[in-house]
Amino acid sequence: MILRPKSSPRHHATPLGAASTAPMAPVPAWLRRAIPDTQSLMGKDIEEVAIVAGAAICALDTVVRRQERWAGAWRQRLALSAAAATAKQAGRVEDESALRDAVLLTRPGDDVGPAGLLLLAWRRLAARPAEELLTKRNLAAVLAEFGYAPDDEGMSDLTDDLRRLAASDGTVGMMTGAIAAAERHGFGRTLGVWVADALLAQRMGWVHAVPLLGADAALGTSARPRRSVASSVATSIGTNPERAKSLLAAQARAALRAIDLSAELERRADRLLGVAPKLRAKAADAVVNKLLCDDAIVASEKISGMSDRGLRRLFDRLVELGAVRELSGRATFRIYGL
Repeated sequence: MILRPKSSPRHHATPLGAASTAPMAPVPAWLRRAIPDTQSLMGKDIEEVAIVAGAAICALDTVVRRQERWAGAWRQRLALSAAAATAKQAGRVEDESALRDAVLLTRPGDDVGPAGLLLLAWRRLAARPAEELLTKRNLAAVLAEFGYAPDDEGMSDLTDDLRRLAASDGTVGMMTGAIAAAERHGFGRTLGVWVADALLAQRMGWVHAVPLLGADAALGTSARPRRSVASSVATSIGTNPERAKSLLAAQARAALRAIDLSAELERRADRLLGVAPKLRAKAADAVVNKLLCDDAIVASEKISGMSDRGLRRLFDRLVELGAVRELSGRATFRIYGL
């Protein structure tokens, strides 16, 4: 049965129909050329890669601080990409469409399956306030979504390490330390990049985290390591500078992908907001807001003042106007988004 997806927090909104007037943050051509791929990384010094990564994060910071109405959909689309990469690295077959179906076509409270839980973990990173992401309660939920058995001692040790890292100087050491801490306590690299994204958001003062590192295949994933052989949080960057360089390059690539996606979604959001005044349905405003706040919504979304038939007709109209896309490719159980 198709039921409504889990909702995301609402964001500060401009009046319905008002398109964004803020200029897009440009990505200089030199920065695009300078961001290394896995092949060119070997010939670069860590200082050079750090400068490039810092410039990319600065450009991303400009986008984040605009707090656009479509930022919720943007972060959730990035979360979907991270979940798909995580699933592939774990040897699963689900792609983005299958992951989306697992969550959106499941009754609230029902089991979404292991793949759906991966998506919920990354959606949690994108939706919850950044300041709440690394609490013990939230981390316990994330660990369960990533498939780990409850481990109160390991989680407590991890949160202690993350607290020290958050208070430390140096963003590079903080990020590499976060991944090393997750591995050292037996939780693997996937959780490590999740907490690294959370720490970056807190360090930057962002209201919400932006899923970045999870979608980078170069970082890969690791099986749960033995605690006795994992590296020390305090010395991770000093003993393994190549790992720090790889992380910085991945972060720069991820920031560029996020910026490019923001430009694409801004154009689509502007189109949606441009046609919004033409919509005659009573609850059209609520539908537009949902489309701006989330990756996608199902055609049977329960919206006050809107019948199922009325909602389907509204979506048909929006597709006809080029304001939204049907994302499933199916004739039934359809899903719509920017």
